Amino acid sequence: MVTSGAVSGRLPDFPWDKLTQYAAQARAHADGIVDLSIGTPVDPTPEVARRALVEAADSPGYPLTVGTPELRQAVVDWLSGTHGVTGLGLDQVLPLIGSKELIAQLPAYLGLGPGDLIGFPELAYPTYEVGAAMVGARGVATDSLTAFGPETPQLLWLNSPSNPSGRVLPPEHIKKVVDWCRERGVLLVSDECYLDCVWEGEAYSALHPDICGGSAEGILVVHSLSKRSNLAGYRCAFVAGDRDVIAELLAVRKNLGLIMPGPQQRAMAAVLADEAHVKEQHERYRARRTKLRAALEGAGYTIEHSEASLYLWTTKGPDGPDSWELVAELAAHGILVAPGSFYGVAGSKHVRIALTATDERIDAAVARLAAL
Repeated sequence: MVTSGAVSGRLPDFPWDKLTQYAAQARAHADGIVDLSIGTPVDPTPEVARRALVEAADSPGYPLTVGTPELRQAVVDWLSGTHGVTGLGLDQVLPLIGSKELIAQLPAYLGLGPGDLIGFPELAYPTYEVGAAMVGARGVATDSLTAFGPETPQLLWLNSPSNPSGRVLPPEHIKKVVDWCRERGVLLVSDECYLDCVWEGEAYSALHPDICGGSAEGILVVHSLSKRSNLAGYRCAFVAGDRDVIAELLAVRKNLGLIMPGPQQRAMAAVLADEAHVKEQHERYRARRTKLRAALEGAGYTIEHSEASLYLWTTKGPDGPDSWELVAELAAHGILVAPGSFYGVAGSKHVRIALTATDERIDAAVARLAAL
């Protein structure tokens, strides 16, 4: 018999459980909490998505795991038209029930286990480590390919733009990683969920032809519509890339019954074809980012990286407070943020501050920071 303790003992603690006392402190503020700890959208779901969902509400039959041809064509067209990805076929795309599902389970889907090595960024979304731990594989957090020494990972995660830091990797660096992986037969999976949330410069997909040479061999990219289109509640995402790996994932997902609901498939295709709502939401976040960044800097904080994503990677320097002290400092003023230590040792002097709050709550945070 497997007990829940045995299962949870294989995994890291769920990070946000550790924020409970600071959340309570922030909620005690006279003007209420400003919760900037989790990047969950608060603005309305676009009308184009809601309309498509309603029109597809009569959905009595089982949808196909592979997704409708219309949805997969919408993905191919969006990657091509928005991000310059060329040459993808419909058999190189799979819908996902949110991107976290794939990130956590990909090692299991690929049959990895004890003795296998999985690499992910030094500052990283915790679910990469969870996916390795779930199958008993060894996870290595590093930004240096030389850190693997003579060993070869079976799976390497790339994340640009980064969660939590908002750092954008230059295309020549991504190409170097692609080439390194191909030389060694390593599957490269690029988590690109924030590719449409860029404020400074330009971010590139690992499937851009200047990076991959026009071939998806050995590469997967993962995308989510949660942040781009305020669809976190719809659980709409997709994976695209290497034809053989996609086929293997499809076979596994058929056996597990991992199917995006039919109405969501229609909604996802509709929002991928519409850029107007994306531009509108992008400008909302830009305005919030501008105000919040200025307020933080005015209060003595430093913003590092943060050229993309929906966060401000914030510190008081290498000799300043650690991440939990920064959390406590801001919670005392009713502002809840995420400690950088959630994302690895490299984040121990930072906090991640989300832009995902209403204009009214962002203005409340700005006022409190001004009082500092």
